[in-house]
Amino acid sequence: MKVTRIALKRLVLGDKQADRVVPPSGFTAQLTIFAAAAMAFLAVFAMALSLASGRLAARWGDELARSSTIRIVAPLDQRPVQTEAALSILETTAGVAYARALDDAEQQALLAPWFGAELDLQALPVPQLIEVIEEDSGFDAAGLRLRLAAEVPGAVLDDHSRWRAPLVAAANRLRLLGWISAVLLGASVAVMVTLAANTALAANAQVIAVLRLVGATDRYIAQAFIRRFTLRAFGGAIIGTVLAMGTVSLLPKASDTAGFLTGLGFQGWHWFLPFLIPLLSAFVAFVATGTAANRALKRLA
Repeated sequence: MKVTRIALKRLVLGDKQADRVVPPSGFTAQLTIFAAAAMAFLAVFAMALSLASGRLAARWGDELARSSTIRIVAPLDQRPVQTEAALSILETTAGVAYARALDDAEQQALLAPWFGAELDLQALPVPQLIEVIEEDSGFDAAGLRLRLAAEVPGAVLDDHSRWRAPLVAAANRLRLLGWISAVLLGASVAVMVTLAANTALAANAQVIAVLRLVGATDRYIAQAFIRRFTLRAFGGAIIGTVLAMGTVSLLPKASDTAGFLTGLGFQGWHWFLPFLIPLLSAFVAFVATGTAANRALKRLA
């Protein structure tokens, strides 16, 4: 249905006489407002999940794409020598920004969540770890593995590719799922509004017949239903959006030391995006009600 200035003006200002066609309260009004509020509430969370998943995918991709790890698996007496040899190779490897061997305190901190803070590294066969940070151009992992195999037999290169790809793919799929959920919620609003509009039209069949007898056009009658249901959906969506944003603001903030499920809220200008949901809900209701009204009026003709 084409939205014109006249239609928008009528939508906002309304017509007191035409508004009497649609019952101001009752089952259809409550159903429309509740459905719009519930769907908007869920849509905010779907949007938050999608945006957070996008940030997570970008963070995992950036952090893991430029970092690699070399493990020196060798007897304790040979480990320092092989570590120095590996660092020397890395210094002459194109694409390596810098590399450093983790000290005992850093390796102990990495294992503390599983073995406790009092872990004695000498009591476990823990390999020496070397952190490797790549340049933007990256390095030749296959060539580096060949050099390490020839000169440092105890060195094992892990470029994190087997970890990075599944994590980023999972986060991207989670983001897609969030947007699909938002689309399905919008479709659900359209269905609920259509059913409510059809119910109201059927309940007012006699009133519509009288209006036609006194000269009212179908467009005039349809506009009354469109305005009332559009405003109901808009008002309900505002209620649901405000409640959802208040709930999202209470979620745990993002933290490097916290778990995966932190930072699911909005960040920066993304806080303004949920305010589009009431507008979209009103647009969906406008289109759905207009379509339902036109079809119903044709049947009642």
